[in-house]
This record gives sequence, C-alpha cells and structure tokens, in this order.
Amino acid sequence: MLFYDSVGPNPKVVRMFMAERGITGLATETIDLRGGENRREPFLSKNPAGQCPALALDNGEILAEITAICEYLDEVGPAGKTLIGSTPEERAETRMWTRRVDLNIVEPMANGFRFAEGIKLFQNRIRCIPQASDDLKLTAQERLTWLDGLMEGKQFIAGDRITLADVLLFCFLEFGANVKQPLNPENKNIAAWYDRMKARPSAAA
Repeated sequence: MLFYDSVGPNPKVVRMFMAERGITGLATETIDLRGGENRREPFLSKNPAGQCPALALDNGEILAEITAICEYLDEVGPAGKTLIGSTPEERAETRMWTRRVDLNIVEPMANGFRFAEGIKLFQNRIRCIPQASDDLKLTAQERLTWLDGLMEGKQFIAGDRITLADVLLFCFLEFGANVKQPLNPENKNIAAWYDRMKARPSAAA
C-alpha cells in the first residue's frame, strides 16, 4: 500500500489513527498541497476529488475520504485493538459519533477557515462563501458545547473506548487552535478530554 500524505488535519487523522492502531511501515508519498499538486495530474487520476489523503491499495485501487481509509486500515491492521468496534453495536456507535463530529463540528470549522483565513489558498479551488464564515465558526462552537454536556463522566466520546470519533475531533481541534478557532475553555469536559488525547503518543503522528 501507498499512503498519499500532506499538510492539514485530514491526513493527520489517518496518521494518528495508524499510530493508535499500531500500523507501521506504510510507504508514504507527500503531496504538495500548498503548491496545488493535488489539483493536477498525475494525482487527479488517483483521486478525482483532488484531496488528501488517499490510500493506494496493493491491487491498484485508490481509497479516499478519511473515514473509509481508517475503516479499511482497522480491518486489515494487526490483530488486537480496534478503533471502529469489535461488535455490530460498537461499530454502529463509532459510526454514529464519527458522523456527528464530522458534520456538526469538523465541516463548519473547516469551511469557516476556508472562507476566511484560508481563502487565498482555496478561492480558486472551491466555491468560497466569505459571508458564511462567522456563522460556520459559531455553529462549530455551539455543537462543541452540546458535545461537552454529553461528555460528563466519559473517558472518550463513545464511553470507555477510544474510537475514530476521538481521533477525528482531536485533530480538528488542534487545527482549530492554530486558525483562530480555539476551544472555549468553559467546555471543561472536552478540555480535559483534549488534554488526555494530547498526552497519547499517537498525537505526535
């Protein structure tokens, strides 16, 4: 397999997931995102969406989208710990929380950045809506506060087991702190969870 890596929080999700899952030695090629390498050939033939990360499988197929990549790696990775789930119930719970984090927090946070601080990089690549930026950022913060209330007494988002949802949220909160979208310190449950995640060796991936 070959992992197409780049700067940004999305590839970091996969790197942290692999580190947490104990997957090592995967061949890697770094794509120059800032230089637009992902938006031209030959990369577009590999991932027509023009986004990183992507994963080339041994049979020549290309996987894109971080949830699909992480779920695949979880299945083919070494026996033992799973970050998706070992039962139908656990897998469904992981997918539920991953979708909630992705749609309610990650997407508005990322687009809030793309349409404001990151607009020079993205304005010629995607449709940008500058007037929506402030509301998108507020939406992400409101949903973080909602999640904070549900995190009371929990070690991780899904309870006592770390999942893809935790990795996804951590990587984007780390990103948000660097693009003027810091975590509200009043969200004490998520702040404590964030500190626990940051202390994990995988956070340095």
